[in-house]
Parts: sequence; structure tokens; C-alpha cells
Amino acid sequence: MATQDILINWAPQETRVAVVENGAVQELHVERTLERGLVGNVYLGKVVRVLPGMQSAFIDIGLERAAFLHVADLVGGPPRAEARPDAPLVPIERQVFEGQTLTVQVIKDAIGTKGARLSTQISIAGRMLVFLPHDKHIGISQKIGSHELRESLRARVQALAAAGLEKDSDKVGGFILRTNAEEATDAELAEDIAYLRRAWALIRERAQQRPPGSLLHQDLSLAERVLRDLAVDATGTIRIDSRLQCNALKAFGDTYMPGTVNKLELYKGERPIFDLFGIEEEIARALGRRVDLKSGGYLIIDQTEALTTIDVNTGGFVGARNFDDTIFKTNLEAAGAMARQLRLRNLGGIIIADFIDMTRPDHQEAVLAELRKQLARDRTRTTVSGFTQLGLVEMTRKRTRESLAHMLCEPCPTCQGRGQVKTARSVCYDILREILREARQFSPKEFRVIASPAVVEMLLDEESVHLAGLSEFIGKPISLSAEAGMNPEQYDIVLV
Repeated sequence: MATQDILINWAPQETRVAVVENGAVQELHVERTLERGLVGNVYLGKVVRVLPGMQSAFIDIGLERAAFLHVADLVGGPPRAEARPDAPLVPIERQVFEGQTLTVQVIKDAIGTKGARLSTQISIAGRMLVFLPHDKHIGISQKIGSHELRESLRARVQALAAAGLEKDSDKVGGFILRTNAEEATDAELAEDIAYLRRAWALIRERAQQRPPGSLLHQDLSLAERVLRDLAVDATGTIRIDSRLQCNALKAFGDTYMPGTVNKLELYKGERPIFDLFGIEEEIARALGRRVDLKSGGYLIIDQTEALTTIDVNTGGFVGARNFDDTIFKTNLEAAGAMARQLRLRNLGGIIIADFIDMTRPDHQEAVLAELRKQLARDRTRTTVSGFTQLGLVEMTRKRTRESLAHMLCEPCPTCQGRGQVKTARSVCYDILREILREARQFSPKEFRVIASPAVVEMLLDEESVHLAGLSEFIGKPISLSAEAGMNPEQYDIVLV
């Protein structure tokens, strides 16, 4: 089994986590304090307005803008208007009223002028289970595929959840089994159930004591989620470079995840923890288009609005005995690198992989098998189709959060995200056409062109004949001024 180490770089403004296996970075997680969302937070809200026409209500939860609750997100109220399952919901005005207090959870962050979206169906995530206090259903992650295993897990959780309920009927609730519950022991499941019920009991206690608009429960920070979600049996050490946070994590782990506390280590080195282990260089590479392979081949990764494309190239790899073997070995190596880059960059949605064309069907099957094997290590759900008629592999990866590039970068102000700018000659010709257009409408004494140094230099040198010819044609002088702060496509034409 691969040995795994987790590195946590903590600062007041940002927490960064790197998961390293056998010396190679497999995952990167970033959480910024000012950008941390509210999804998962539980509040004691107060109904400030009911809108029957929209079947919604505005709820004050202590934020700048009132949050939004739709009738479909209400639970625990009156049953549907009729006994049939497909009967319409009871109108919201018959379920809530202005001034009423409700325990609500944020299910979607505020966007633009829209407030956060709420639900009264509370869900609290644990290490292996998600607790649903208002539900009795036992659900199972779709990534646990075996029918026998699913039924066995369902029966075990039902038995463990039912233990002691005769004494405390308030503990009734449902659960969803997460993927990492697949190999959990009864003791681990029972520990998670106890933790989740303690968390829910604390929420209820705070709801009785605190005023409306109060935060009752906050989703775990990234550092805490490391102990809950990322630490596994194969994890050797969890190193963190903050003494304060290390102590806080130990206290959190002692209460909720005692099995991970002995893996925590305080990093005391003088060099930054990410510099020492080469993580900063890995982040820089993960933001680039090109990924070099050890064999000499490379990947080109392009992320667009609709999908991500990955193109495989042989590059300088000529080590195999014949061309077919060269292609096959490059594609095999690319399959592993591809799966790692999806995790590292957190790419989601539709992904199209363009492997180098292979003539032999057995080579195609081997590459596809290798890709599926490498993707099986991913915590995020992925599905892979076979080769299409065009020789492409289509796959999907569930979007769980923003990709690394979207989180750390913004579109280039020079090219506006196109990835390329016009040549200086193209801009010169744009300027000449614009001067001619202006000369037909206005009659100034002179046209003054302000542009980037590269464009002005070309107008004075290679395009000087065309500039002089235009000046003679319109009968007006044309002067040039270089502006170092202008980007290559920018220019101004001033009528003097």
C-alpha cells in the first residue's frame, strides 16, 4: 500500500493542504478565510416575510441580506394536501408565519444580489456517515456498488442506530453512508453515530439558548476536515506548521477522531513547509497547460467553460522498439498522469482525453484499464466511457469545489482569457483603418496615435511606407507616441 503524508500550511488568511504519496503530490486543497462559504452552517433564523406568490419566505439569519427558503425545502411541517405521494405541497403560508423562528441550514451560498438559500432539512457530515435528524431513511453512496455489501451496511447501521433509542426518542434520525464507510468496522460506525448525535444535541441546545440570527453550527474548517476526510490507515504523518492550530487539531481529534491524533506532528523547520517538500513548484506546474512525462512525452490540458480537454503527445520519446510500442507506452504513462492531474487540479464536469491513435485493440483496452485503475484511487466520483469512433475517451468527474486554477487565478487582463493577443502588425493595420475611418468624418489638424512601444516601432520601421501613404492620402499629418503602460492591443487615436 502506498505511504501517504499530509502537509498543512496554515496562515490566518489561508490554509493549504497537500496529500503526498511516495513523494508525489496527489491532491491540493486551499481554503481562504475571506472566501470560506456558508454552505453547511446551521442558524436560528427568523421569518421576516412570506411570499405566497413565489411559495418562498425570507429568513433573517444575521447576514447582510435575508436568506431564501422555498416551500420544497421545508420539512417537518404539515403533510401534503392529499395522501398521494405526488400530491402538491401544502402552501408555505400555511406552514410558516412572520416572526417565527426556524432552525435552518445553508444549502447554497449567496450569489450577487441573491441571498443564501436555506433548508430546514438539516444534514451533519461525519467521517463515514451523514446524519439526517428529520429523516428515518438509510441511504448509501452510489460509489459502493456491490448489492450485497450495500444491504449488509444498511442492516449494520440500522442496528447500531437503533441501540438505546428506547431511552431517548429524540435521537431518531436517518443516515447516509459515505464511500469511506465501505470497510468500516462496527466500532468505527458506532463512534461516528455517537459524534453526529452529540453534534445535533448541541445544535438543539444552542437553539434553545441563543437569540434569532445566531450561528448554531459551522461546517468544519479545512484543517479539521483533514482529520475527518483525508486521513486514512495508510496516512503516516500529518504535519502542520502552526503550534496553535496543531493544539486545536489535537483537541478536536481527541473528541471526535481519536485514531488520527497520534499522526499529528508540529513542523518546526526554518524553511516553509511547502518549500521544503517541493509543493510550491508543484502548484506552479499545476497551473500550466503542459505536463511533462518522464518518458519525454507530455500532456496539454485546456479548461473551458463547458469541458476540459487533455491532449497526449509523444514529444521526444523514441525509446521503444517500434512506433506502435512508443505510442502504447506513452499512452500508458499518460493515463496515470492524467488521473493524478484531475485530482491535483480538481477538474470536474466533462473531460475529453485525446490519446495518441493506437491501431491495436488490445493496446486500447490496456490503456483504458490503466486509466480506470488510476481513477479508482480518486475520492471524487468519476465515470469513464470507452474509445469513441474518433479515438477520444469521454469521462465525467463530479464537481465538488472550484478547480485550482479558478481559485488561484483570474483571466489575463491583456488577452481577456483568450490565451493570445494580436500581433503588432495586426494592430498597426487596425490603426491605419481607424485613421481612415475617422478622416472621413472629421477634419482635424493632425492625427496622433498613442500605442504600445512595439506597435509604434513597427509603424516607424516596417510599416512606415504605408503610414506615409495614408498621411498623403488624407492630407493630414500623423504623429506617433509610445505608451509603455499600454498592452499590445491597446491604442488611442487623438484628433488634434
